[in-house]
Amino acid sequence: MRANTLRAAMATARMAMSSLSSPARALSSAAAPPPPSGVAMVQGASRGIGLEFVRQLLRRSDQGRVVATCRAPDSASELQELRREHAGRLTVLPLDVTDESTIEAAAAAVGETHGSLDLLINAAGILSIPNVIQPETSLSKVQKSSLLLAYEVNAVGPILVIKHMRPFLKIGASLGTGKGFSLVANMSARVGSIGDNALGGWHSYRASKTALNQLTKTASVELGKKDNIACILLHPGTVDTDLSRPFQRNVAKDKLFTREFSVHKLLSIIDNAKKTDNGKFFAWDGQEIPW
Repeated sequence: MRANTLRAAMATARMAMSSLSSPARALSSAAAPPPPSGVAMVQGASRGIGLEFVRQLLRRSDQGRVVATCRAPDSASELQELRREHAGRLTVLPLDVTDESTIEAAAAAVGETHGSLDLLINAAGILSIPNVIQPETSLSKVQKSSLLLAYEVNAVGPILVIKHMRPFLKIGASLGTGKGFSLVANMSARVGSIGDNALGGWHSYRASKTALNQLTKTASVELGKKDNIACILLHPGTVDTDLSRPFQRNVAKDKLFTREFSVHKLLSIIDNAKKTDNGKFFAWDGQEIPW
């Protein structure tokens, strides 16, 4: 990557970690375990933050069940190892967010195997693929194909997953095994905030996350009223994963989080979420992010 491109990418990454003026929400020092009968689903679970969500959800309780989905389960070696380690508690299903038929099939399997969901985490996302999509450092680099691919994976996919999992989230809410409502947590990014955008660039990624924010907010209004389901958006910070690795060079060490740290913080937010948080956008430290 050329020096000017890298500087622009790092500037955006630093911006994604900038603090906000709104006060931080109080977070518990340790995440409370889910109810024994709880069922959580993590979409995009083969690596990175999604895989870490699965790992921590399984290890915090010996009874809660987890559904993990990804495009190619057979080649997801770490996920398969977790399935063997937690036999009977982890279900691994194929799901490609760009193919709605696989989302429908996964929903049917969830209904048949578990019947309900208490928590849905949409973790899959795309930022760069060599020779396919890269964060744009200027308007001249914007391509239709990149815009459409980012939108399809980062915005369209998660909302379709919510659409098809909604019946089971509704059932989970009515069972009264946890909070009294089911929760959807979508992984967004601070760069999706229009109000926080002072540096520009990264058109496709920013726009796709902004679209995810709007779709989630809109869904929260309907689901909160009709089905007792709350939807929140989460910014995990700059995390040491394959997604951020090409853009880490100028990120300060104390601003580059491990997957373990970030997911622990995000689960604290999830555990402490109230029905009144429906439709809100939070950073890893509990601060609410402006739209």
